[in-house]
Amino acid sequence: MKKGFFILTLFLAVFYSCRNNEQNLNADVEIPVSVEDIKLKHIGEYVSTTGTVYPKGDIVLKSKITASYYLEKNPATGRNWQLGDKVRAGSLIARLEDKEYVNSIQLETNELNMELMESELRKQESLYEKGGVTLRELKTASINYSNAKTTAENSRLQLEKTRITSPIDGVIVDLNYYTQGSQVETGSSIVKIMDYNIMYLDVQLPEKYISAIRPGQKVQLTNYTIPDDTINGSITQLSPAINPDTRTFRGNIQVNNPGLLLRPGMFVRVDILVNRKDSVIVIPKNIILSRQRGKTVFVVDRGIASERIIETGLENITEVEVTRGVTRNERIVTSGFETLSNKSKVKIIK
Repeated sequence: MKKGFFILTLFLAVFYSCRNNEQNLNADVEIPVSVEDIKLKHIGEYVSTTGTVYPKGDIVLKSKITASYYLEKNPATGRNWQLGDKVRAGSLIARLEDKEYVNSIQLETNELNMELMESELRKQESLYEKGGVTLRELKTASINYSNAKTTAENSRLQLEKTRITSPIDGVIVDLNYYTQGSQVETGSSIVKIMDYNIMYLDVQLPEKYISAIRPGQKVQLTNYTIPDDTINGSITQLSPAINPDTRTFRGNIQVNNPGLLLRPGMFVRVDILVNRKDSVIVIPKNIILSRQRGKTVFVVDRGIASERIIETGLENITEVEVTRGVTRNERIVTSGFETLSNKSKVKIIK
């Protein structure tokens, strides 16, 4: 019995000795971490939503007569117009040829008649001043000239139907293919042009921000196909009414798109700045640990990492303002904090 007790005592002594050695060894282990100095900077609070952008101008040009089709050349490239080409207002995209139609307009005859009626009116005006004609004769000359002018203008309008020209600056986004010289029917779609140098989108905003968002506020837009570019816009209109089903209100945003990075129909993320603070302590949001006693971070001083309970203020997707718990110029752990405990020894690797 005494021998068994002695063996048990010896075993426990060896066990606790090994355990203490292991704890001392662990206590001497320096855990590698990265740190950064805490500095004052600004932070913004954003309301985020999504929407689909649509262009400032969008027009489909169709044939107004039945005629032979001829696609014109782009003066900037020397080749026929193509999808994606930029056009200016007045650019000739295609011609529609029909000699019988052109002859029936009688533009030259009508313009000549207008010139004759204008000359006759001037003559009658001169004679009327000298008492050579009556007021009735002068008014008749004026009416004849007006009718001739209207007829000539109508002829020009009719002739314009043979020219497919862009009424806006924009980009060709759809161009139906027809063989040169083939006949197209009245109402046939020829080309679709969009002006998306300026774009718009409608968004739905949470009810709680109805007092924080105002027309004129700046917004930032991003799209997953252009992740490195942030495009600026502004709130142009806001509805005062709340949708009872979604608890949101409608807003309209205008986007300046001079580089044409955004394309019509793109789905974008919208961030609206609703609050901002300058010269405050701001840290990365992903380094904050959630403990039972609150939010904590690790601060390094003389190779020892101390856990600090913090209080926070404004926050956005990536950053958060710290209102209490850390001070300027302290060094905060930004990586490697997951394995730390309070008063751990650390080795700074960055």
